[in-house]
Formats: sequence, structure tokens, C-alpha cells
Amino acid sequence: MSVSEPIQIIPIENVPQVKPGDDVAELIVEALQHDGERLQKHDVVVICSKIIAKAENQIVRLADVTPGELATQFATRWGKDARLIEVVLRQTRRIVRMDRGVLIGETRHGFVCANAGVDRSNVDGGQSVCLLPADPDASAGQLRRVLVERCGQEVAVIITDSFGRPWRLGQTDVAVGLAGLEPLADGRGQRDRHGLELQATRIAIADALAAVAGIHFSHRSTIAVCIVRNCCYVETDDGRAADLIRQGDEDLFR
Repeated sequence: MSVSEPIQIIPIENVPQVKPGDDVAELIVEALQHDGERLQKHDVVVICSKIIAKAENQIVRLADVTPGELATQFATRWGKDARLIEVVLRQTRRIVRMDRGVLIGETRHGFVCANAGVDRSNVDGGQSVCLLPADPDASAGQLRRVLVERCGQEVAVIITDSFGRPWRLGQTDVAVGLAGLEPLADGRGQRDRHGLELQATRIAIADALAAVAGIHFSHRSTIAVCIVRNCCYVETDDGRAADLIRQGDEDLFR
């Protein structure tokens, strides 16, 4: 797909607080109607993972959590909530770093991130925590199918979460689930303007779109859904955010 129009980022207002069992697609459609917006062909619907996780009841009440020895020791040393640390450990299949009050884990999905994606903010005032969706790619696929059916337009969907980055300060949103687009634009084998063949150039299109929508998510806490319009991507029914994860044999930092 190629476009000449400027890229637009359209924040969607009036998406209500999501509860377990809610139809997220219907909430988005209703919010679009309220805002006087309509999905257009090739739009990308970018949505915070917490909305999906809440609808899927990926919520853990801290009062129901009994911390183990490792969680208790770490929490005591660094002044943390042992129940939160226990939830993080349960969501972690590999501890990458656990020091100075920071716990970086590889999640069951394969993501490497702080607290294994477990988040206490914007849930219920700190009494519960929100996990990542169990299968973000599957969730994105289901949401896309329903949106296409109800809106009659071929669109793509990206589910995002905010990650930190080695060697750079701050967080940025990345794609943890997607459907309808290739997550990477592969430039290997092409030549630059001087004729030099590109050997390693792959652009993380899905992460770039997640990051630009995330500007609205971070600056306005009431916004959790954006439409990205006039962006250039390759349509596919086979794309997955899991394809963005660097595999172990390519990871020099494991």
C-alpha cells in the first residue's frame, strides 16, 4: 500500500471504562459514532492492551495473592509490595534482571519488559493489577474481524503496551498484538542511493505506529484508542506481533 496523504492520528474520545466481559469492538464503534468518525479502508486501529486485558478479565486482586519467599525477600529489601512482586514472578518464565528494586522478566509471550507487563495503574486505585492479554495476537485478530464486519472496511489492529528500552531513558508504546498488517518492512537486498546493498535493514512498522499513537495515550489518560490513517503498510492475514520478538539464537544479550 502506498499513500501520498499526510499521516493522521485521530484519538477516539468517549470509550468508557472497560469491565470484564465487555464487547470492546462495540464500545469502539459507539465511540466512533459519538465522535462523528467512521473507519476508512486501510485505517489502523491502535488500542491500549489494558482495555483488552480488562475485557478478558486479566485482573488479579492483590488481596488474593500470597507471596512466596523470593517475592517477600525482594520486596522487603527494596520497599516493594510483596504481593505485586509475586504476581510478576508468576507471569515470568525467565528472570532477566532482579536488582535495585527493578524486576525485568521475559513473559510467557516472549516479551522482555519491566514487571513482566504487570501494571497497577488505572485499574482500581491499587487494590488490583492488570496483566497483559493472554494471547494479544489472537485478541487483535478477533477485534479486527468484528470491526470489519460492523464497519464494512478492511482495517488493521494493533494492541500496544509501554516498554522501557535498554540504553535509552523513558518508555514508548510497542505492538504486543496485531492483525491485518506485516509488522516489519524488510529492506534487505535493496540498495541505497549509492548502490550499496542493504544487509540488515528491517523497519518495525507496527512498533512505529504503536509509538506514535502512544503519544496520545501518555499525554491524555482518557484516550486509549487511536485511528492511524494514511499510513503505509503491507496488508496480510498472517502478521503477528510475536514476529517482532528477537529469537534466542539472534539475541546477543541473553
